[in-house]
Amino acid sequence: MNLILDLLAQLGATVRTRLEGLGAASRTFLALILASPSVFRRPRLVTDQVHFIGNYSLVIIAVSGLFVGFVLGLQGYYTLNKYGSEQALGLLVALSLIRELGPVVTALLFAGRAGTSLTAEIGLMKAGEQLAAMEMMAVDPMKRVLAPRFWAGVISMPVLAAIFSAVGVLGGYIVGVQLIGVDEGAFWSQMQAGVDVWADVLNGVIKSFVFGVAVTFIALYEGFCAAPTPEGVARATTRTVVIGSLMVLWLDFLLTALMFS
Repeated sequence: MNLILDLLAQLGATVRTRLEGLGAASRTFLALILASPSVFRRPRLVTDQVHFIGNYSLVIIAVSGLFVGFVLGLQGYYTLNKYGSEQALGLLVALSLIRELGPVVTALLFAGRAGTSLTAEIGLMKAGEQLAAMEMMAVDPMKRVLAPRFWAGVISMPVLAAIFSAVGVLGGYIVGVQLIGVDEGAFWSQMQAGVDVWADVLNGVIKSFVFGVAVTFIALYEGFCAAPTPEGVARATTRTVVIGSLMVLWLDFLLTALMFS
């Protein structure tokens, strides 16, 4: 009987802790949104962070997109060739990248590269009492530090996803047309006829925007709430990757069910 009561007590404590964390994250997100108007009165803060977050992530995004396109072109050809439909290779590559792989893989790479950087930066600022010093000087860290980085991540994610998809299509073209020998005209014409701007491209942009909001906020929140110690910053960085990646996959399932059902 005591064992059951102990288990129930532990379960209740865990649920309460999770609800408290969810409430704190909700309050932080609301404060971040309320602080956003002041950011756009100083756009240089956002553009500097776009350069830091987006430009420095460009190489890994482009290279990853190229190799994903290579794999899609190769595997897509082997699959379509069984049914005599290898001319639809361009359509397969484009839809796979624009609908799913472009936004999802970009968000996962973004969480691993830019998200960890943001968490470590904010966590070290907290550990070094820089955020507390800002508050002492009547400077709101939410407006000066968090909000510019949040909107920079939201702006960068759709651009990086578009670059990933474009480079991936190029990779599929190189493998399918130049190396394997699929007809070039059929590759591009099937893609042009089958990809819809509103049903496919726009939904991919919406996905990347939602992923940008989720991943960037998680990175900033974990850094802002990290314990001001080296171990606390390290744990917050790890949580950013884990929670951000799981959130991207869950949101991808939810958005796909809503968009393409």
